[in-house]
Amino acid sequence: MEKLLNKVKDKEFKVGIIGLGYVGLPLLWTFHKHAFSVTGFDVDETKIDLINSGQSYIKHFSSVQMIALSESDRCSVTTDFSKLVEMDAIIICVPTPLDHHREPDMTYVEETTQTISKFLRKDQLVVLESTTWPGTTDHLMKDILEKNSGLTVGEDFYLAYSPEREDPGNLDFQTQTIPKVVGASDEKSRELSIMLYSSVIDKVVPVSSAKVAESAKLLENIFRSVNIALVNEMKLVMDAMDIDIHEVIDAAATKPFGFMKFTPGPGLGGHCIPIDPFYLSWKAREFGLSTRFIELAGEVNSAMPQFVVNKTLLALNTFGKAIKGSRILILGIAYKPDVDDMRESPSFEIMDKLQKLGAKVSYYDSWIPTIPKSREHMNWFGLTSIDWNKEDIENFDAVIIVTDHNEVNYEELASWSTCIVDSRNVYKKEVKHKNVFKA
Repeated sequence: MEKLLNKVKDKEFKVGIIGLGYVGLPLLWTFHKHAFSVTGFDVDETKIDLINSGQSYIKHFSSVQMIALSESDRCSVTTDFSKLVEMDAIIICVPTPLDHHREPDMTYVEETTQTISKFLRKDQLVVLESTTWPGTTDHLMKDILEKNSGLTVGEDFYLAYSPEREDPGNLDFQTQTIPKVVGASDEKSRELSIMLYSSVIDKVVPVSSAKVAESAKLLENIFRSVNIALVNEMKLVMDAMDIDIHEVIDAAATKPFGFMKFTPGPGLGGHCIPIDPFYLSWKAREFGLSTRFIELAGEVNSAMPQFVVNKTLLALNTFGKAIKGSRILILGIAYKPDVDDMRESPSFEIMDKLQKLGAKVSYYDSWIPTIPKSREHMNWFGLTSIDWNKEDIENFDAVIIVTDHNEVNYEELASWSTCIVDSRNVYKKEVKHKNVFKA
C-alpha cells in the first residue's frame, strides 16, 4: 500500500476512465491537467475520433481543451478495453438509466464490470462514479470482480465509490472545484481512492463506506426533486387562484433563514433528478418499505408536461384554433439553459403529446441544431432546428418556451409570434404582453 500511495503522490499512477460523456470527459481533462497519465475508454468510435482530432462534442468543453488532449503524450483514448490491464486505476462513468418499467437499468455498469474483470490484476483500484442504489459497489460489482478474477477486494485489488457531481454549463464550478465524496468498505481501498482524488480535486470528503457515498448522491438529488415537486404543485394551485407563483416565490425568498428558493418548470430534465430518486424507491421495496414522499414527488413532476400542453390548448382556443393541424414551435430542446445536453428533457414529452393530438411540431435550439440518436425519443432523431427569423417564426400558431436559453431575443419573439406559451417565466408579470400565456 505504501508503494501504491507513493506512486499516486509521484503521479506515476496510470488512470483509465471508462465512458467519455458529460462526466468522463471532464474527469479525463482534470487528471491530465494535474500531470497524470490518463487513458479514456469508450465503445463509441465517433467520440474517440473526435478527441484524437481535437474536436469537442460537448459544447461547454472548449476546443482549446480538446486540442490539448489530442496533442498530449500523457493522454490517449481507445475502444480497446484490453488496455485496462495497463491501468493502475479504473474509473467507471457509464449511464445508469431507468428501464421502461421505471426501474434501475444496471446493464451498463454490469457489462463494464464484467469487462474489467477479464483484465483485472493485483494492485489495481476500481472506482464507480455512476449514480446507483446503495450496495451496488459492495455487492454487484464486488461479486463480479472477485468471482471472475479470483482476486480479493482489500487484499489483491481495491474498490471504491465516488459519485459524480457534474453540472454541465455551470461556469462557477468545474470538476476540480466541486467537493468529492469518496467511500469504500475496507480501509486500504478508502485510503488509496482518497489519495488519488486528493491529487486532482480541491476538497475530498471521506465517508465510512461505499453505501454511505451511494446514499449521499441519492439524497442530493431526491432533495432537489422533492422541493421542485413542491413548487410545481404550488404552481398548479396558484394558477387556479390566478396568483403569480414566481412573485410568491420571490417574496418567500426574502426570508434570510429557513427557506431555499426553487423554481417551477415544465418538468424535470437532466441525467440525475428525473432518475436517481427511483433507484432508492426500487431498493427500498427489497426491504418492504415504501418511499411515498419520493414517489409522490415523481408523480407531480411527471405531470408538468401535460400541464404545459393543456395551457397550449387553452391559448390556441383564445384565437379560435384547434390543436389538430396547428403548427407548434418548441423553443429549447436542452434540459436547461445554455447547454447541449438533452437527456430526459421535458421538451420531448411535450412534443410527443402534441404530436399525438395532431399538431405539427418543430423546434428551435441553436445548442442542438440536429437531434442526435439517443436511448429514448428515436422518433425525433434527425429533426433539425428551424432558423431564427421572423418569416419562419410568425408562421407558427404557437411557440412554447420550454428551455430559456440566454441567447434568445425574447422581445423579438414577442413581436413575431401571435401566441407564446411561457413555462419558464421569461416574460415577467410587470411587462404586459397580450400574446403571452403563462404555463
